[in-house]
Amino acid sequence: MVDLSNFIGNFWWLIFLIVGGSLFGLHQYYQTDGGRYQIDKILLKVPAIGLLLRKIAVARFCRTLGTLLSSGVAILESLEITARTAGNAVIEEAILMVRKEVEEGKSLADPLSRTEQFPPMVCQMIGVGEQTGAMDTMLSKIADFYEDEVDAAVEGMMALLEPIIISFLGVVIGTIVVAMYLPMFSLISQIG
Repeated sequence: MVDLSNFIGNFWWLIFLIVGGSLFGLHQYYQTDGGRYQIDKILLKVPAIGLLLRKIAVARFCRTLGTLLSSGVAILESLEITARTAGNAVIEEAILMVRKEVEEGKSLADPLSRTEQFPPMVCQMIGVGEQTGAMDTMLSKIADFYEDEVDAAVEGMMALLEPIIISFLGVVIGTIVVAMYLPMFSLISQIG
């Protein structure tokens, strides 16, 4: 039976090669359209990270669209620009589908809620903004709210991340120490 210290000592380069190759392959897959879509879809479903990414996407969508509309850019062009700046392929596709329906004469809020990528509250507030004619103001308020939510979520994640990193480092250092001393203990038991 090969013990852990011998394996790590003899095959450390193989471990780095496998990890590096996996990361490179994942990066190359993400560069394709289908790969980017699939990875972004998976990231949105990860429990804590997905919620944070969705909040970031909503804040970015509302801020960009609100700024473009208040600057006098047409709604269709604003939606196209906003889709390109979404930062997530799933959200980008949803915005482009909304743009297509708005182009057919529908309101913004209904197709936005049908995509199921935006929270119902956001869709309702956008609907109110459409009815009152103050969509840019409403989008700015939504963006402010979600930016505050993102800041709070990041602070919470950072507070949670610190003990996890300390525990991980403890396990790694403990494994290295055990791997170093295990051969010495086996030698001592053979001598005695």
